[in-house]
Amino acid sequence: MIRRFYYITFLIAAVVSITGCGSNNTKPVATASVAKAPELMRPFRFHKLIEVSPGQSYDVLSWGRGSQEAGAFMILHSDSSGIKYTTTTGDLDGKIIDVYNADMDLDGNPEILIETQSKDTISRANIYAYEFNNDNSKANKLDFPKLNNSQRKGYRGDDNFYIRDGKLIREFPIYKGTGKDAKPTGAKRQLQYGLSGNEFTVKQLSKDSVDVADKTAVVVPVKKPENKKSTSKSEKKKSSKLSKKKKHKHRRHSDE
Repeated sequence: MIRRFYYITFLIAAVVSITGCGSNNTKPVATASVAKAPELMRPFRFHKLIEVSPGQSYDVLSWGRGSQEAGAFMILHSDSSGIKYTTTTGDLDGKIIDVYNADMDLDGNPEILIETQSKDTISRANIYAYEFNNDNSKANKLDFPKLNNSQRKGYRGDDNFYIRDGKLIREFPIYKGTGKDAKPTGAKRQLQYGLSGNEFTVKQLSKDSVDVADKTAVVVPVKKPENKKSTSKSEKKKSSKLSKKKKHKHRRHSDE
């Protein structure tokens, strides 16, 4: 009986020790690693691949050493089906924010639009635009129009570009005032850019009012009532006496 008791106690102790050892050897749960975007080798700063159609791709890159507000860009057009490759380059003012692809004139030739931002007193945006022909000839540079006086009124940068229905849309907040005293009005201006005859067209979609008219109260002059001269009783008596004397003299002259 005593031997059986010791035997059972020994088994319980062995089981407890085994479970204890197993709990200490628990492996940590493996977490899925997030793939990092490959870093560009210097002097390259920006890269975006745009595939217009199968076999037609455009690699847009910016590069330069030193100042981040100046550099150059290149558009590498790869026609893998025709085994033709062309390069388009240009100077860059500011840094590239994004690149867009469109066919605004619906002629079948893609347009590559490079959005840049230069920081002087405000975050000013610009577009470098090129149209590529299907015959792989030299890219046609398109002059992006500057904001005119009415479009520029209240502009302080912070542009937002995007493609909608094949057109380039531009939005930016409207400010009132100049310099450090400029304050946002809460309104936004929205412009739509198209292409006709290799020239940009601009249409304002939003209706905004930058000038807030000061509501000044119109002061209407109140005419004061004219004070009528009040005649006293004594003055009335004098006037009546004078009139009687005149009548009396007139009668004397008539009797003579």
